[in-house]
Order: sequence, then structure tokens, then C-alpha cells
Amino acid sequence: MGRQWGPSMKVAEQAGCVVSASRAGQSDVGSWSCSGVILSRNPGLVLCHGGIFTPFLRTGSAALTQTGATFLPGDSCSDDLRLHVQWRSTAASPAGRAEQELPGLCTPQCASVGLEPGTTGRVRARPLQPPRPAQLLLLISCPAFRSHFAQLFGAEAAEQWHFVSSAPDDAVSEEEEEDQLRALGWFALLRVRSGEAAEERRGPAVTVAPLGTVAKGTPLLACGSPFGAFCPDIFLNTLSRGVLSNASGPLLLTDARCLPGTEGGGVFAARPAGALVALVAAPLCWKAREWVGLTLLCAAAPLLQVARSALARLHPGSASLALLLPPEVGSPWGPPLRDFGPPWAAAAVLVECGTVWGSGVAVAPRLVVTCRHVAPREATRVLVRSAIPKNVAIWGRVVFATQETSPYDIAVVSLEEDLDGVPTPVPTEHFHEGEPVSVVGFGVFGQACGPSVTSGILSAVVHVDDTPVMLQTTCAVHGGSSGGPLFSTRSGDLLGIVASNTRDNNTGATYPHLNFSIPVTVLQPALKQYSQTGDLGALRELDHATEPVRVVWRLQRPLPEAPRSKL
Repeated sequence: MGRQWGPSMKVAEQAGCVVSASRAGQSDVGSWSCSGVILSRNPGLVLCHGGIFTPFLRTGSAALTQTGATFLPGDSCSDDLRLHVQWRSTAASPAGRAEQELPGLCTPQCASVGLEPGTTGRVRARPLQPPRPAQLLLLISCPAFRSHFAQLFGAEAAEQWHFVSSAPDDAVSEEEEEDQLRALGWFALLRVRSGEAAEERRGPAVTVAPLGTVAKGTPLLACGSPFGAFCPDIFLNTLSRGVLSNASGPLLLTDARCLPGTEGGGVFAARPAGALVALVAAPLCWKAREWVGLTLLCAAAPLLQVARSALARLHPGSASLALLLPPEVGSPWGPPLRDFGPPWAAAAVLVECGTVWGSGVAVAPRLVVTCRHVAPREATRVLVRSAIPKNVAIWGRVVFATQETSPYDIAVVSLEEDLDGVPTPVPTEHFHEGEPVSVVGFGVFGQACGPSVTSGILSAVVHVDDTPVMLQTTCAVHGGSSGGPLFSTRSGDLLGIVASNTRDNNTGATYPHLNFSIPVTVLQPALKQYSQTGDLGALRELDHATEPVRVVWRLQRPLPEAPRSKL
């Protein structure tokens, strides 16, 4: 992951843990489980997701939706609750990481993973500490998170969204889904009971990034345990890279790919090294039948502020624990940030054409490029909104749109006023497969919280006659991203215009991490001619692309020879 991630990886892996809950007398320890973050080792304090506690609440999950509720004491759960926390050893080894020989798979349940027969050899891994008993101190939530969640995902849109840890078609009862939704913004503070070995009290200290100091596009490292307490020797503290895709107050979104069981896992920044930015609130979500390739996070700073206040209010013995919670650290980016991210992200704009909206990119002070299916008719008036550096709305007119038969889905909008403060991106001249790239657009949320940034690589450049005609990336792209810009993350150069992602015509499912963009090199000569002379001739040539180009954009393979009639 590069040198910049070394310190953060060490903090993330040594702070990561898995928390399991069960009822007294149950032989199957860990009936409910999630990921967690070790905040302090002496005494042991752990922050994890609150969803695993809903079956134990004395008054049911409705207690989590009480107006103004920020915390519930530990005795809100039934007396038969049993908690255990498990983590890897922090003891050093000559290689910098302790290892042990494991005689086989870690738990009997691992036999159901589906490993090939004959894989019963010895596994080398950092040793797991035995599960430690723990006590529930608090259930805490961030009211601002719940408020912003209601604004983004509530009202008429609520029925379209699913946040359970399973696919929409999986068997989940309405009661279970309602419990999970109520617990979405809730987390738990635990105290691990004494008995830790002295060497387990070492390890890098966790610090916390203040709210609002991490900009969109900032690289993030998520650390969680897929499937919770299931087979921790294999899954404990799995790492995933991404960026901060969007933010609405303490509600954050990242394109780091997380799985069920990682709820409560920590999300860290590279600067300051290992700073805890947020905890995973929901690793998977769907809008209608579209998988949204974003993970929902809750910022850590406001959660810990609630925890400090609640500990001070409970009783004097708990107040001293508040002093052990990790501190907030100063931001290397200066004052709190809002929508500002990488400078090139400011070129993305929202394009509204009647009831249809999509994304676009400002290629000149009064010129915006978007997709034909966003603004399909020439001479149509459209409204262009810029969120960065300030919210402005300017009317424009579609001066060119490709025909429906054209493989290139492009429209050009001329604005009535300049987009002040919006930088004009530099178009690239070359493409490099495998290079890191970013997509900026208004997918999923429209203008509700500004443009989203998603990261990936340029996975393929498709050529026809040695000319690039299609770009393929692994960035998460959703409905509303069409027309948005594709940038080189390293240079900030404009690579292309997002045109589509992939869809299974049999099931209707879309795949956000496989998408296609029109190379800017296809458009740049024609845009330059129009900007200088007002001549649309070169743009209209896009309607006359050759048959091989049309075949590429139809996602078909060229026929080796002309088909013969059977008549």
C-alpha cells in the first residue's frame, strides 16, 4: 500500500478486534458479532457497533429511536448478556510481527467455508488472544448523524433504500430489518475485564481526527473483520483502501469495500498517521435494486464526545474512564473543510434538464460537457449548478447533442454566464492502464451533499485503429454520475466523460465498479474548434463513427465475416 500507509496499517491492525455477544448458558459463543476498535489497553476500552445489542435491550429496539437519546447505560440490556472481545497479539517478533503455527483451521465452523479437501496443513499467522470477557458500559449515538441520515435517506426515498447486512432478496424478517435500521447510528463502549498479559498493553496509541478536517478524496484505510467472529484467524482485521467519497455532517461515505461483520470497524487516515476518522455504520446498501458501492460511516470524534459526557454523568467511577479515551489531533489541512477536495474535483457540475439530472464537467468558463441522455435535445434550456467553491446556478442551452444512433453519448451546453472560480481541467494526451483514477459526480444523492469522489484504476483502454475509443475503470459509478469527469488521481488531468456502467439485463442489477467513459481525446479537437470558432462541424462528426467503434460501445465482439442468410 506504499510507505505512507505503513504507520496507519500498524495502528489499524493492532487496534482492530472482534466483539461477540451471546446469552448466558449458550454453548455457541458469538451468536451476534461485529468489529471493533481498541481505544485503550490499560484498562481495555473498546468501541464497536451497537447493532449486536438489539436482541438484549430490555425495552426493545424502540429505545434507540427516542427523541434526543444520545446514550443508554449498560444496564439497558438484560442480565443474560455475555460479551467477549478477541484480538491479535501485539508482541513483537524479529520480523516485526509475531507468528504462530496453527495446526489447522481456527474454529470448527470454518469447515463450512468451502476450502478444498487436503488443505489441513499448518497455517502461519499472528497469534490470536483467547476471547476476553467484557462489560457493556454505554450504548452511544450521534444525534447529528441520525439527523443527516433522515435528510438523505428518509421521506419519500426511504422505501428505496436497504441497509441490512445482506442482499435485498435474502431472507431477513421485517422485525430484523427494523432493528438493524434503528441501530444504524448506535455504537457501544465496552470495558474488557482485567487479566491481560503485560505485553498486550503495548501498541501504538489511537488518535482521532476532528470532525470536518478530512476532505473529499482523502485516502482512507478501513479495518474490519468480515463475518464478525466467524473464523477470526482468517478474517480478523481485513484491510481495504478507498477515499472519503462524500460527507454530510458526521455522516460519511467511503468507497472502501467492506463486508457484513465489519460494522464497528475503524476507518483511518494516513495523515496524521493512524488517526481514527470514523467507524463503519453499514457496510452494504442498496437503492432500489442498485447496489451502491459505498460504505456508510459515522465520524468518530462526535461519538467520543458523547461517550465522555455520558461517562461523566453516570457515576464518579466511570468519569475517570473518560480521560482514557483517545484525544483529537490537530488537522494538517488547516481549518475545517466542507466540500473542498482535490482541486480538479471542482470542475464537476450538476446538470438539470427538466425532471432529468446528471453530472457534467466545465471545460471552459461558459462551456459544459455532459451526456446526451442527460440533456438530449439541442436548443433545450438547462440549469447548471456548481457546488465548489460556492453554490451557484446558471442557465445554459444545449448547443449540440449526438444522435441516438451515435456510439458517443455526448451533449455540449453553452452557459449564459461564466462559472466563476471553477477551474478548467487539463485534458490528457496519453492513457496508462493501471494508473489510479477518480470519478467526480452527483450520483445517488444529486445536490443533497455535493459531488461524490470515488477512486479506482484505469482497468482498460480500448483502441480502434490505434485510437482510444473507450475507457474502463473500477471506480464506483451510480445513477446520476453520467456526464461526470474521470480524472487521473496523480496529475489531475481530465481523462474522459463517464457514460455508463454495466447492467445485467436478466436481473436488472447494476455493477458500480465496472463502468465506461468516453476518452477526452475523442472530444478535445472538436471542443477546441467550437470554442474558437463556434463551428459545430467537428462535433457532428461524432455521429459518423465507424462500425468498429459502434461495435465496441455496443459491448459486442466484431464478427469474423458477414453473416450469411439462411433463406
